[in-house]
Amino acid sequence: MSDKFQTRASLDEARALWKNAYDNQTRKIIVCGGTGCVAGGSLNIYDTLKKLMEKNGINVAVTLEHEPHGEEVGLKKSGCHGFCEMGPLVRIEPQGWLYTKVKVDDCKEILEKTVLEGEYIDRLGYSAAGVLYKKQEEIPFYKQQNRVVLEHCGRIDADSIEEYIAIGGYASLEKALFDMKEEEIIEEIKKSILRGRGGGGFPTGKKWEQVRRAKGDQKYVVCNGDEGDPGAFMDRSIMEGDPHRMLEGMIIAGIAVGATEGYIYVRAEYPLAVKRLQKAIIEAERIGILGDDILSSGKSFRIHIAKGAGAFVCGEGSALTASIEGKRGFPRVKPPRTTEHGLFDSPTVLNNVETFATVSQIIGKGADWYLSIGTANSPGTKAFALTGNITNTGLIEVPMGTTLRKIIFDIGGGMRGDGEFKAVQIGGPSGACLTKEHLDLPLDFDNLKSIGAMIGSGGLVVMDSHTCMVEVARFFMHFTQNESCGKCVPCREGTKRMLEILERIVAGNGQEGDIELLEELSDTISHTALCGLGKSAPNPVVSTIKNFRSEYEAHIRDKRCPAGQCQKLKRIYIDPLTCKGCSACSRKCPVNAISGKIKEPFHIDLEKCIRCGSCISTCKFGAVKEA
Repeated sequence: MSDKFQTRASLDEARALWKNAYDNQTRKIIVCGGTGCVAGGSLNIYDTLKKLMEKNGINVAVTLEHEPHGEEVGLKKSGCHGFCEMGPLVRIEPQGWLYTKVKVDDCKEILEKTVLEGEYIDRLGYSAAGVLYKKQEEIPFYKQQNRVVLEHCGRIDADSIEEYIAIGGYASLEKALFDMKEEEIIEEIKKSILRGRGGGGFPTGKKWEQVRRAKGDQKYVVCNGDEGDPGAFMDRSIMEGDPHRMLEGMIIAGIAVGATEGYIYVRAEYPLAVKRLQKAIIEAERIGILGDDILSSGKSFRIHIAKGAGAFVCGEGSALTASIEGKRGFPRVKPPRTTEHGLFDSPTVLNNVETFATVSQIIGKGADWYLSIGTANSPGTKAFALTGNITNTGLIEVPMGTTLRKIIFDIGGGMRGDGEFKAVQIGGPSGACLTKEHLDLPLDFDNLKSIGAMIGSGGLVVMDSHTCMVEVARFFMHFTQNESCGKCVPCREGTKRMLEILERIVAGNGQEGDIELLEELSDTISHTALCGLGKSAPNPVVSTIKNFRSEYEAHIRDKRCPAGQCQKLKRIYIDPLTCKGCSACSRKCPVNAISGKIKEPFHIDLEKCIRCGSCISTCKFGAVKEA
C-alpha cells in the first residue's frame, strides 16, 4: 500500500486495516508520556517494560502494522492522563486498571503478575478513604469528569498517526472535504455556539464567517499555543497527547474559510509539544492529509510551527501574529481586527489549541450533540489545570456550568493539609479571585463575566486559609509588570507603580491611602491600556481588595499578616514563662538579635530581628513563638 493516500477510499481502506491491528492488541500497556510523568521517569519505565517483555518472549508491539503477527501486547507512550498528583501513571487494557506512582523497580512485578497472569497489584492502585479503586473510570477524580477534548489523552499513542486514524481520526476532515460545503461547515460551528477557549469566549463560527467573507488573495489559520498563565498546562497537554486532533481542526478551519496556510504558535518552553507536533505534521504530509490536493479533493493546506520566546504578551492576537512575522511582539490598536488584517496583513482565523481540538467532534457528531453538553450560552466542556493547595492536582475536563464546589471538593479532593478553602484564582493574571460565596456559581463565560472574572485559558490556582491574599496580588502584579511589553504608558508605568505599593505593603511599610491609590490606578489602567492583557492586568488586585479588604487593612494599619506568611510582618517573641534560659536560640541567631542571662528568660530585639525563624526551630521547649 502506498504511503500517500490519493483518495478518500484509500484512506478508509487503510483505516480498516489499522483498526484491525489496533483491535488485535487486546492487551495494552499505556505509559503516560506527558511532561509531568516524563519528569518523574516514565520513559525509563517504558523502556524497562519493553526490554522485560522482549526478554520473556512476549509479542510486544510499539507500532500498528497492517498485518499483525499473531496476538500482540501493545506498549504505548501516551499523552497526559491528567492525574498528575499520582504520576508516573500506567494504564492496563482491556481491564481499564490504573497504576499510580509507578517506579522502574515495579516493572518486573507488572510483567510477572499483570501481563503474564492478569493479576491486579493492589499496592500500585489508587486508594482514598480506605477504598481501593482499580479501574481508572471509577476513581472520583475521573468519574465526575466529561472528557471530550481530552478523550484520547492517556488512551492512545501520542506519536502514532496510524493509531489516531484507526480510532476514527480524520474522518471529520473527510466529511468536511467531501460531504459538506464551506458554508455548511461554518453554519455547523455557528449552530454549536462553540466559543473560543482561549479567554474571552468569542463565538468561533462568527469569527470564521468574518474571515471567509473578508477580501484577500491569501488567508491564514493560526493556532495560539502560547499558554503563558501561571499554573496553566491544558493546551500543552493536548499538543503533547493528541496533536492530530488539533491539526484536524485547523485543516477543517482552513477549508471553511478558504485558507491554504496555517501556523501553530507554541512557546519554546514546551519542547515535548513541539517535538510531537513536528512529527505529527511530517506524518500527515507523508500520507497526504496535509499538502496539495488533499485526497484529490482540490483543497490544499499546509501547517508550520512558529516557536515563541515565552513572552506573555504574545498570547494577545496582534502581538502573536507580529511575532510570527519576525517582528517584536507588540499589540496594536483595534480595529482593524485580526479577521481582516491579521498575519501578514491578511484575513486570519486565530483560535487556541482547545478550540481547534473541539472542531472535529462537532463536525463528526453534529452541533446538536455538542449543544447537549454544558449550558445554553456556553455549551460543551472546558479543560482546567488544577494546581495549588489542593489534594488532587492535575488536568481535568468538565461540562460548562459545573460549580467550583464540584471541581475543588469532588474532583480535586478538597484542601491539602489542615487549611480551609479560602479562594481560587481563575483566568491567571487576567482573571480574578473567587471565594466561598462563589463555590456554587456555575462556571461559564457569562456567569463569570457578571462578577468581574473570566475563564481565561483555564488555570485554577486553589488557595487555603494559610495563603496571604495581598501576597497573591503582589505575585500576579509582579508577573504582569515583568511581562509588560512596555508599548503603552498605562501598562508599563501603571503596573510598576501598583507593584511598588504592593511590595511596600507586604514589607510592613504600607500607608493609609494605599488601598484607594491601588483602586484608582486599577481603574485608570483598565480603561486606558492598549491591549486586553493590559486592561485586565489589575484584575487580581481589584478582586482581592473587593473580597479581602480586611487583609490589606491589617497589613497597613496593624502591621500584621493574618495568614502569617509575609516574612517582614512576622513577630517573633519569647514566652518568659516557658523559656528555660538555655541560650540555644541566642547562639543560633545569625544577627545577634537575642540576648539574656543563663537560666533567665531571654528576649528578642525586634529592630534587629530578620524573622528567619532559626530560633523557633532551635528551641526545644517551644518558648519561641510567632504572633
